[in-house]
Amino acid sequence: MPALLRRRSLILPMLTALLSVMMLFTTAFVPQPAAAAAAPAVFKGGLAGTGRSTLVLYDTTGQWGWLGELYATQAANLTGHFGTYTAMPVSAYTKGTMKGFTAVIYVGSTYDEPLPAAFLDDVRSAVRPVIWMNNNIWQLTAATPDFAATYGWMWSQFDVDTIEGVVYKGKDLSRDGVNASGVMDYASVDETKAKVLASAVRKDGKQIPWAIRSRNLTYIGEIPFAYTTATDRYLVFSDLLFDALAPETKERHRAMVRLEDIGPNYDADELMKVAKVLAARKIPFSFGVYPVYKEPGKTIKLRQRPAVVKAIKYMLANGGTMIMHGYTHQYTDKPNPYNGTSGDDFEFYTAHVDEQNYVRYDGPVPGDSTAWAAGRMMASAAEFLAAGLPVPTIFEFPHYAASVADYKAVKQLRFTARYERSLYFAGTLSGTAPQYDHMAGQFFPYTVTDVYGSKVLPENIGNIEPEAFNNHPVVLPDRLIDAARANLVVRDGVASFFYHPYLGTEWLEETIDGIKGLGYTFVPAKSML
Repeated sequence: MPALLRRRSLILPMLTALLSVMMLFTTAFVPQPAAAAAAPAVFKGGLAGTGRSTLVLYDTTGQWGWLGELYATQAANLTGHFGTYTAMPVSAYTKGTMKGFTAVIYVGSTYDEPLPAAFLDDVRSAVRPVIWMNNNIWQLTAATPDFAATYGWMWSQFDVDTIEGVVYKGKDLSRDGVNASGVMDYASVDETKAKVLASAVRKDGKQIPWAIRSRNLTYIGEIPFAYTTATDRYLVFSDLLFDALAPETKERHRAMVRLEDIGPNYDADELMKVAKVLAARKIPFSFGVYPVYKEPGKTIKLRQRPAVVKAIKYMLANGGTMIMHGYTHQYTDKPNPYNGTSGDDFEFYTAHVDEQNYVRYDGPVPGDSTAWAAGRMMASAAEFLAAGLPVPTIFEFPHYAASVADYKAVKQLRFTARYERSLYFAGTLSGTAPQYDHMAGQFFPYTVTDVYGSKVLPENIGNIEPEAFNNHPVVLPDRLIDAARANLVVRDGVASFFYHPYLGTEWLEETIDGIKGLGYTFVPAKSML
């Protein structure tokens, strides 16, 4: 197989890191006054029918105000595992707004965002869990003269020393050393009144509270969506949501594996070898297929490759769930960003490789629309039928990249879920045009119902990469197993990875054995719906 047929999980963390550079400014400078704006939008979504709901409040002012909306989007997505969510700017909060919600999350991304007195009053008297992130805790303490005596702790200042990790449930989680935005330190902590839930570890070995809880208030001393990786302290927040929204949840650890980038040009013998190993070991699995292969001057359809079709039918009959992985897994004959070839290039988004060898995301493809994207998905479905195969009901965007219009097409065509990491853009919660230059990638440790209205099945620990590319390192089974180990802190979390069959079976078996050895049980995709 072409050497380029291996990209995906390492790209989105880079996007998150690049986006999060902007966060450094939010804790260091007082923002510029916000311009006059229209009435703030209220966004509603999530998983209906559970009886649980979350109010997500976010900052909007200043030069970096758009970060608040992106961070709130990521918080809302995670709460979409538990129930519905309502997101709105904190500036729009009025007295009693939090009533009727199971829990409240405030994302303090802007330094000195003016917080309504009604919000501060309701936090103090809250009878439901309130999770407060990062900035502006000083406004709550200033409005509460007996805060230290009542809550048992008092903040001091952001510690911008290098924080090397976070300890949670006795397990070490990572925190990218490039992230110099700081973690809140404390003037005092009375552990008879307050519980330290997780601790940040400084480079000198000193530990300071990373998350602390007293009464109904949980305070997290930074934004946990900046510079996230598969072993990151982001997992702490993902687990703390159970305390707020589903405290009765029992410990359970499931795993998933997906075979990747299967097209008409694939080696059928390679597919059969991997499929037979998984079948013999009784490991349920998924596999992503695009039904039309293209390279400049050449087109091959799945129906023209009976050996590949036969291998796919074997996989379907032996524990495999087929995923629609686009139509051609490329856009045109022109590089996007590599060579115009299926499996290598993006299909629903444009990108290029810059002079420093980084993949840069440029925006929607020319002519992009929900109708255009739906047309490609329907053309893909027709090709599956023409090959004598069932039409997949779960979708995966090639290279995990799409526009808002494309995500809407998945929902419109009633796919049961997407199985991927995804891109999210400023403008979604506020109801304005998508800001494609302001985006973040997000992975999930469990199934969520995201802001595009679809269920998203998790892929969160990455894939084997035997060669470095685009400034990303070699990744072998030990890295995936370490990521699975970190994800054990999420009480009902998933360790989900993907694998290219052309790599053979040894690394696949090593990864599966390592994950099973940690106590995970491999399950089919349908069990995660």
